[in-house]
Amino acid sequence: MGKSSRCLYSNDIRSFLETDEKAVFGTLCDNYHGDALTTTRDAWIGEITILQKALMPWIESDGCIIFEYDIPRLGKRIDVVLLLNGIVFCLEFKVGETKILEGDVDQVLDYALDLKNFHKYSYDRVIVPILIATKYNKTSKLIQSSIYDDRVVNPLLCGEDGITDLIREVLLHFPDEGHVDNNWIISPYAPTPTIIEAAKTLYENHSVEDITRHEADKVTTDRTIAYILDVIHKSKENGEKSICFVTGVPGAGKTLVGLDIAVKQTYQGSDKPVEDEGAVYLSGNGPLVAVLNEALAKDNYAKCRERGETKKLSDSRREVGKFIQIIHRYRDNMLNKIKNPVENGILEIDPEKAVRMKDDGYGEVEHVAIFDEAQRSWTHKRLADYLKRGGTYGNKLKVPNFPMSEASFLIWSLDQREDWATIVCLVGGGQEINTGEAGISEWIKSLNEIFTHWKIYISPQLTEAEYAEGKVNELLADNKNVTYSESLHLGVSLRSYRAEKLSAFVHSLLSIDGNAASIYSEIRENYHILLTRDMEKARRWLHTKVRGTERTGVLITKESARYKPLGIHVLQSGDENAVHWFLEDKTDTRASNYLEDAATEIQVQGLELDYTCLLWDADMRYNNGKWEFYRFSGNTKWSELTPTSESRQEQIKYMLNAYRVLLTRARAGMIICVPEGNGNKTASGFYEDSTRLPEYYDGTYEYLKSLGLEEI
Repeated sequence: MGKSSRCLYSNDIRSFLETDEKAVFGTLCDNYHGDALTTTRDAWIGEITILQKALMPWIESDGCIIFEYDIPRLGKRIDVVLLLNGIVFCLEFKVGETKILEGDVDQVLDYALDLKNFHKYSYDRVIVPILIATKYNKTSKLIQSSIYDDRVVNPLLCGEDGITDLIREVLLHFPDEGHVDNNWIISPYAPTPTIIEAAKTLYENHSVEDITRHEADKVTTDRTIAYILDVIHKSKENGEKSICFVTGVPGAGKTLVGLDIAVKQTYQGSDKPVEDEGAVYLSGNGPLVAVLNEALAKDNYAKCRERGETKKLSDSRREVGKFIQIIHRYRDNMLNKIKNPVENGILEIDPEKAVRMKDDGYGEVEHVAIFDEAQRSWTHKRLADYLKRGGTYGNKLKVPNFPMSEASFLIWSLDQREDWATIVCLVGGGQEINTGEAGISEWIKSLNEIFTHWKIYISPQLTEAEYAEGKVNELLADNKNVTYSESLHLGVSLRSYRAEKLSAFVHSLLSIDGNAASIYSEIRENYHILLTRDMEKARRWLHTKVRGTERTGVLITKESARYKPLGIHVLQSGDENAVHWFLEDKTDTRASNYLEDAATEIQVQGLELDYTCLLWDADMRYNNGKWEFYRFSGNTKWSELTPTSESRQEQIKYMLNAYRVLLTRARAGMIICVPEGNGNKTASGFYEDSTRLPEYYDGTYEYLKSLGLEEI
């Protein structure tokens, strides 16, 4: 078995047993991206030594051994997989441990279930999870399949001295399992019905509705969903590749539409998923994926328990994890299949790294992929730089000379299917908030220049200035494959169910076009936006507003710097922090309702609260009829950003968009706190705090007040 990017080491058992343990260890280190921790290296040495002794009885077998096996798209690794006599053994080591911990047993069972549910060449095999706490002195006596009748054996336990006997017992228990496919290591990742059935159950229980709750008319989303399903149907009938661009005002339900299409396309009106026609919902927004996954998983877990089913929360998380995925893992899964390094700027699949299936080529991709926030895909430069150094920390796959932008590569991935494919791009206007995001023009450029056989279905609103700098018409002028349809625009904000015109008000406020006051006068009856200079008053207002399980929270831009004097901390990055902030109840201090940790645009994009407080810092100031932009530098002063270069203009656009995102997060109402600053002077005549002078804030406050916002 050759080298594979799916693992750090693989070999037949004879070769493994006859190779010096230092050479095996060296291969593991060489194939690891980055520097392995000392604890990891020590564990590897322990595992190699133990297994070279324990597996001796099978030196004549045709089995094979795999160290550190990646489960594609899930971001997990199995310590050791043993393929022996047609059985898949998952071995999880706890080197030096004397005790068995419940969490460790769950971990090895999780790995076995991930293979069963996601790994095409494993789902009809007997899978045996074994937890090896090396200094544990007992060995499991009972070998039995799980109650689910899915050929996964209940987890087995042993110490290093019990491995040989335990494997022997398993082989006696399952004597006629044949042979595992030679391509097991590069098996396609293919969802089995159990995963999608779970997604359907989740959706029917309306758990997504808990996040995208709304009281508005759903007609616009229904029309959009029907149109896209029709495009998918035509693509299949005619054997075509197609791409749809869906636009929507902030809060119009783009995420809901994406999830709905994924489920409807997978089921097509029947109780069982239609084989090989499934769809996947992908987002690059880590906090959104984490929060949606956890909300759906907890909902599913609770419903199953209510029905008396025995189920673990980890099972629910796994089921949901198939349905909603992080786009970077999806991308990395395809990167693992290409010939590397890339030659002559041409991407090709390496047949030693991927199995060619009947219809889908080497793609191992769904027929339908839904990309949320498609405008946030990376530019060629950002992706190429990232892959050249092997990720942010240099610990991932290195691909020098990568020739494509992220948009091009995602289209290329689905283009590997030989039959048909549809991509659905959900596009938010004016919502690029990170540098290196390409905007929608990059998708169009790829379709014009590389993927000229793809049919394009597009919302007419995509031609407006906030998308692709208003150049969409120009970019598509010579493309004969374009169809425009109003059905691809979601014009009604479902988020702020009391104020369809909130997004128009925010757009007007930020562009200083003179219309904001009149738009606000139309919505103020149903949607309150208050103004204060006192953070305590803002907190009190929010506490009086929320009832029951309604959610409130403080929002702040990532460029904000002087919030500590107001008793505010910024929520630390890390998706798990966003999960706690959005989902914990009011008894938990990590919850947004405590109004202690403020979330940034990065953590809240795509999500929402009932009531919010936007703390407006001195990073964006209104002065003489225009916005001025500042960055806090050196912990001592604000430095003005002037649009002198393209990268500066880009930075300014992101700062403006950050406020656009934060001003559109509340469903029911918000309060904006523009601090008074600190104008006090010391006895010697200097300012107490020159980073918070009143003049940094006064202009913004007066501008917002002029729009008719009520002060408290």
